[in-house]
Amino acid sequence: MRDAALVLADGSVFEGELIGAEPVGGVAGGEVVFNTTLSGYQEVITDPSYAGQIITFTYPHIGNYGVNATDFESARPFCRGVIVREMARRESNYRSEGSLDGLLRRFGISGIAGIDTRRLTRLIRDTGALPGAFGPVSTGEAALRAAAVAEKGTDGIDLVAQVTTAQRYTVPFTGAAGGVGGRRIVAYDFGIKTTILRHLSALGTVEVVPASTTAAEVLALHPDGVFLSNGPGDPAMVGYAVEAIGDLLANVPIFGICLGHQLLSRAIGGDTYKLPFGHHGGNHPVRHEATGHVEITSQNHNFCVSPASLEGRAEITHLNLNDLTVEGMRVRNAQAFSVQYHPEAGPGPHDSRYLFQMFADLMGDATAKNGVTV
Repeated sequence: MRDAALVLADGSVFEGELIGAEPVGGVAGGEVVFNTTLSGYQEVITDPSYAGQIITFTYPHIGNYGVNATDFESARPFCRGVIVREMARRESNYRSEGSLDGLLRRFGISGIAGIDTRRLTRLIRDTGALPGAFGPVSTGEAALRAAAVAEKGTDGIDLVAQVTTAQRYTVPFTGAAGGVGGRRIVAYDFGIKTTILRHLSALGTVEVVPASTTAAEVLALHPDGVFLSNGPGDPAMVGYAVEAIGDLLANVPIFGICLGHQLLSRAIGGDTYKLPFGHHGGNHPVRHEATGHVEITSQNHNFCVSPASLEGRAEITHLNLNDLTVEGMRVRNAQAFSVQYHPEAGPGPHDSRYLFQMFADLMGDATAKNGVTV
């Protein structure tokens, strides 16, 4: 390991050691955020929603159970780097097929270990997510600070275009015998996760389409439902998706999560704004307003929907009990609903998986509608 330093745009300096791949040009930069999950680091790192960001893990010991081919949430990581207190020297688990450090090196992702992640997390909580840069000490503190200040963060950038699929592909129906295999679901890939596709394919055949796909192109596939996936960055910069969703609203049932929730809200005239340090973790309490039940949820987002902007347009169905932000809505006069969190929970608790059944109920029995026998 080589001595390294992390410098934030506000001038804060943290000392540590390099892990993973060598930073290109001696510098790895991005918007620094923190994630509070205790396990599931491979799923977190391979979640496309982290495009443009450096992930700080608040749990101190990372990498102890290794990595494997099954737990990838996308084909490769899109994050800019990782920050940990301590990287495990050896991995030990019956499912392990390699080390986390090896995964980072394989995909060219740099990291820094030995950081006081408690201090860093408190700083982000007090000041908000900050641009930062890290690299070997030989790069120089001044160069790292300049790189941090030059970082644009995630505001005003279309990061979806960097993570979406280049072309349409099909995920076959995987449901049990007697299931509704005749359903056809179109899923917009704004940064979709593998675990989401596993849940959707249990409901029917899934056609995954690029983020720029028009409403006319979607309707030509004759879907029984449209799914709006998670994804990175500023929803205000994905206007092409907002336009398509607006054209789909009166024609087909819609279910959105995370960025998909934000884009759906903008499609009905709602507003979005950036949270100070976002929600990133697997233990966020969310209240289901209709029942009063509290769900422990997995979350990963920096932007949120303004509740006032939904008045008269949608019914708020879920609220975050930490900060009372909007966590779910049902669109008035349309077959559409969405949540801000991740019901597929990869990683995280399974409290909210019932939402996929709600989507199935909204789509109805497509076998009867399409004359298909399963």
